[in-house]
Amino acid sequence: MKSKKTLFISLGIVMLILGGFFYYRYYFVFGEGVKAGQLNYVVKKGYLFKTYEGKLIQTGFRTGQPGAIQSNEFEFSVSDKDIAEKMMVNSGKTFELHYKEYVNSLPWRGYSAFVVDSIISIK
Repeated sequence: MKSKKTLFISLGIVMLILGGFFYYRYYFVFGEGVKAGQLNYVVKKGYLFKTYEGKLIQTGFRTGQPGAIQSNEFEFSVSDKDIAEKMMVNSGKTFELHYKEYVNSLPWRGYSAFVVDSIISIK
């Protein structure tokens, strides 16, 4: 009788730890903020889960290696279909996007750990 109780308590603790780990890896919002730049593209793609993926070209340059110049790019996923369609219609314009950063991505949420959840402004 005592061994069954110990087994259930141990199993409960293991399930709680696994649940906390899964929550942290896939649902915990690590950071959030705003990025601004010219929208390069938004596409709907995927094999099993069709998600909206996009790229924003930010002003300024960065160098990955000495002597090379490259623009800053922000690759993201879009969680809401209405937001993605609004972005598709206004492609090429300057956007300010609010995003949430997760530790890892989920297949049904998109390929990127950065998920855009709202448009602040379009210019």
